[in-house]
Amino acid sequence: MNALKVMTDTISSTLSSGATTACKFTTTAGKSYSYWRLRILYTTMLGYAAFYLIRLNFSMALPGIRAEYGFSNTEIGYIISAASVVYGVGKLLNGYLSDKSNARYFLTAGLIGSAVMNFFMGTGASLGLLVLFWAANSWFQSMGFPPIARLLTHWFSPKEIGTKWSIWSCSHQIGGAAAALFAGYLAMHYGWRSAFFIPAIVAIVVSLFIFNRVRDTPKEVGLPPVEDYKEDVKLAKKTEGQKLTIKDFIEIILKNKLVWYVSIANLFLYIPRIGVATWAPAFLKEFKGADLFLAGGQVAIFDIAAAIGGIAAGWMSDKYFQSRRGPVGTLYLLLLAIAFIALWKIPANHPYFDTIALMFAGFLLAGPQVLVGIAMADFTCKSVVGSANGFAGFMAYVVGALISGIGVGQLVDTWGWNAVFILFVACSLIGALFFSLTWNARPRNISDNFKTSNSSMK
Repeated sequence: MNALKVMTDTISSTLSSGATTACKFTTTAGKSYSYWRLRILYTTMLGYAAFYLIRLNFSMALPGIRAEYGFSNTEIGYIISAASVVYGVGKLLNGYLSDKSNARYFLTAGLIGSAVMNFFMGTGASLGLLVLFWAANSWFQSMGFPPIARLLTHWFSPKEIGTKWSIWSCSHQIGGAAAALFAGYLAMHYGWRSAFFIPAIVAIVVSLFIFNRVRDTPKEVGLPPVEDYKEDVKLAKKTEGQKLTIKDFIEIILKNKLVWYVSIANLFLYIPRIGVATWAPAFLKEFKGADLFLAGGQVAIFDIAAAIGGIAAGWMSDKYFQSRRGPVGTLYLLLLAIAFIALWKIPANHPYFDTIALMFAGFLLAGPQVLVGIAMADFTCKSVVGSANGFAGFMAYVVGALISGIGVGQLVDTWGWNAVFILFVACSLIGALFFSLTWNARPRNISDNFKTSNSSMK
């Protein structure tokens, strides 16, 4: 009887080994996955907030720079536009490199390099040096988003990427609010140079935290692909570890009409987005009668509203539009045009109304910005998502942000702030038009192989 029992137990154990393995995967790997996904999410949020802190601090230092050196708006525009072009080119090249690199090292190096350039900015003593240092800062800044886009698509499955990406996007607004309040306070009480020095120290500390907390892929910590964990059977990985080539870049990105539609929409979105981020303190001070501290508070509220707007856009596109980004992006941009008209027409010395208009503008600007990144993941594949976002960033910064730098500066010097708002309203409407061209486009299997992902998009 004992022998029979042993034999029975052995057969039973053998037959159930698959189920036992599955159960072990569910309990052990599941707990580990939950831990690592949360760790990656909060670390990249904090990391990118630090990138923004030492990027948007420039706008809070801007009034002090102008007061000390007497630069015109056009000359300030040279600094902004040079940085924008370098950032756009850097995003394209670093997007490609990030798809072939370890995100942990890439991200850390970018933040440290940007912090060093902020130290140099604080020592700048001429227009030429400020242009040089801020352009170099932009190169290191361009190393921030592409590797994070890659991390998000490796740690979160296609079915949930819209919502998770929109939550991560709050990092933009956290960093922007920190720049407005922290750098604004420093500039007001300790001089504009402190708005570069102190945030740079903070960024270096955060870079060490990133290096400690981030891991490139689930495989690096002994976990299976995220689609296995989320049981996205139809979305099983075929490109895990596959390296991007120039041919892949051309086939998947440059020949993809959906990528072009979203990238052009992003171009027109970034003209007002960078315009507001850079010029808002000066506009509120000169056109609306606010002091620097009040302007900093209003910009912080703008960023808080933007965080809510970004989350809402990703959630709505997943929940109510079957992960279609086009309808939500189009609606946001149409309403953004109305918000700009309201901000433009409110008389000076009405800070409460200005704040409300800025709040709506922030909410509506952030939504399409978040959706652009998600759409690049939707319409391409996981192994090229850094490059796809780099391409969209190249379009936005080399063309769009160039206009928001020198272009806005010259508009203000020549025709005043009224002309700037006409530009912002027009850009919002054109951006809505191009977003609407993706109205019915749904997420593809972002883990399909390269040729499969591209073949049905031409």
